[in-house]
Amino acid sequence: MSSTKPMNEILLYVKQHGECLDSEIARATKIPIDSVHLQLVELKAANKVMLCDSITFVNGKEVRSTICRISGYIPPAKPGAKSKKQLML
Repeated sequence: MSSTKPMNEILLYVKQHGECLDSEIARATKIPIDSVHLQLVELKAANKVMLCDSITFVNGKEVRSTICRISGYIPPAKPGAKSKKQLML
């Protein structure tokens, strides 16, 4: 398997689903989690994604993961959201 195929699968998944955890990507794409981590680092180096380390606690047990989203993407405003200009009035 070439290095670009998993990278493209990961990038496509993140584009389609927005912000997601590394474990979600691995489960959905059926790519091993270690490979997902390596591909995410490469995508980050190419400025295609943004990564953030996350620590959550499940039943008192620490769970470390990485949150990933497309770099430079600003989601559309929610329906009915007020613009900054409207809020200043």
